Amino acid sequence: MFYRPEDGHGLPHNPFNAIVTPRPIGWISTRGSDGQDNLAPYSFFNAVAYVPPQVMFASTSAKEDRGDTKDSVAQIRDTGVFCVNIVEYAMRDAMNATSGAHPREVDEFAHAGIEKAQCETIDCPRVANAPANFECKLTQIVQLPGEANFAVFGEVVGVHMRDDCVVDGTFDVLRFNPLSRMGYRDYTVVREKFSLKRPGE
Repeated sequence: MFYRPEDGHGLPHNPFNAIVTPRPIGWISTRGSDGQDNLAPYSFFNAVAYVPPQVMFASTSAKEDRGDTKDSVAQIRDTGVFCVNIVEYAMRDAMNATSGAHPREVDEFAHAGIEKAQCETIDCPRVANAPANFECKLTQIVQLPGEANFAVFGEVVGVHMRDDCVVDGTFDVLRFNPLSRMGYRDYTVVREKFSLKRPGE
């Protein structure tokens, strides 16, 4: 099968994000200048650089009460900081509860019953019991082609790792089993791993 996106795919559901899979989930927490906290998951998320460490996520829809974007991007525009919380399988239902299009005054931490902690280097909340958290300072927001498509880039200025996930000096993802997004309404979980040596090693 071949299709041109501009012509449509003719299938019951869009296969695009089912092809690019699995995708890590960036559970983005923010605090507006008015003190309102927000928490929302984004599956267009990844690490993009080592030195300095940098991450990105993309928001691809808008809410009426935020104009051209969603709460996360609006608050990051406002304050210049955000936190990425890593999602473990055990928190799948809580993560899903924060994915709704809630009114801007809703604190998703409270809505989903998630314990909140304060970041160390930025004025922002974080998921207290997440396996890891990246405290980030905004470097740039890039408007992408298409309505409401924004890529947000940030430099990681603080890293939290849950003590039980650090084993023999390494961050062991099998201690918490990362949740990943697939296509449609599907998710997957990391429960095994293997290593490959690069050529010449």
